[in-house]
Amino acid sequence: MKNQIRGCVKISAEGKNLYKFINMIHCGRISCFGQYCEKGVFHAEIYRHDLPKIQEMAEKCGIEVKSKECRTVSSVILKHKKRFGIAIGLIIVLIASLYFSSVVVTIEIQGNSKVSTSAILSALNELDIKQGTPIRSIDFHYCENKLRIMLDNISWASIRHTGNRVVVEVTEIVPQPQMLRERVPCNIVSAKDAEITYTSVYDGQLMHKIGDFVPQGTLLISGISSRADGRITINHAMGKISGVYEEKVKFEEKYRSETYGETGNTRNEKYLKLFSLKIPLFLGKNTYQNFRCGESEKSLDVMGRELPIGIISREISETQLTENLFTEKELTDRIGERIYIYEKNFIDSDVKIVDRNIEITKNSESVVYTVTYKLEGEIGVQKDIFIK
Repeated sequence: MKNQIRGCVKISAEGKNLYKFINMIHCGRISCFGQYCEKGVFHAEIYRHDLPKIQEMAEKCGIEVKSKECRTVSSVILKHKKRFGIAIGLIIVLIASLYFSSVVVTIEIQGNSKVSTSAILSALNELDIKQGTPIRSIDFHYCENKLRIMLDNISWASIRHTGNRVVVEVTEIVPQPQMLRERVPCNIVSAKDAEITYTSVYDGQLMHKIGDFVPQGTLLISGISSRADGRITINHAMGKISGVYEEKVKFEEKYRSETYGETGNTRNEKYLKLFSLKIPLFLGKNTYQNFRCGESEKSLDVMGRELPIGIISREISETQLTENLFTEKELTDRIGERIYIYEKNFIDSDVKIVDRNIEITKNSESVVYTVTYKLEGEIGVQKDIFIK
């Protein structure tokens, strides 16, 4: 290692007074190693700083000396000493390495399933644990306790760091199991104005039969029953009562509507992201009064690890308020699509559509479809019995 720093030179010397030259080297206390003679030529290695002395001795003895620099650390540095870009690059790399080793670069969240990662990162941001924060300034014990207080569904939290990586492990609160209300006294009443089509009683007394019309709130299965000996028992009524009932829904579409549409004018903006800092890489500013904006981010990746450095690209599209005019056929198609979406998303899968009746109302501004559905499904709901 010492030779790599001091630098070595290989020499080869030949001439009539060769042995006199070798003796002068030895007497001059010049470090000379790896020396040997071959075919009247003396070969050896010396330190770079001794080369001028060797050349002076060779001149006195009439010896021809050839020298060749050995590849060492110091020789590489000397070779590139005028290449300032390399030196500057090495300095920048060194400074960047020291900086990134002392600040938070990545934050990993472990153990969360119900609490979102974004919610935890937002709480950590309030505690000043974010990309670019000096690690030595973080009080991990304080932040662990504070994080549990800030997030309701967290029962335990641990925050540690490995180099520039902060790992947050959390344990979520296990929710109390839902208590089944199987023993609470209750009746089953009708939730709809309906005609009964099916009955099945598991516990309790059936109050109406198939074919009866029952208004909303009517008692269907009673949890109160009397025994032959005159005693009254109060039970948890259970059963399934289905019926046919009606629901009315209105769908309206106007002939004239105003929406924001793109004009075709766009603007691209790029930012250099350094942790939470965004540095603009463009000139001017956005002058669009109304616009839509799409944003994408490309971070620097080193050996599979994403660094908090990258480029943010924004595409801004100008929009303006435009008036749309629809024909009656277009409105009919739009309403038909809305009816289809309603039936797929807002009518339960276990509810059967028996019939639908559509009443169309038109005026100068809009078309209104009033859809009356005849549905068949379960109509019974539990209602607790309160006892003094």
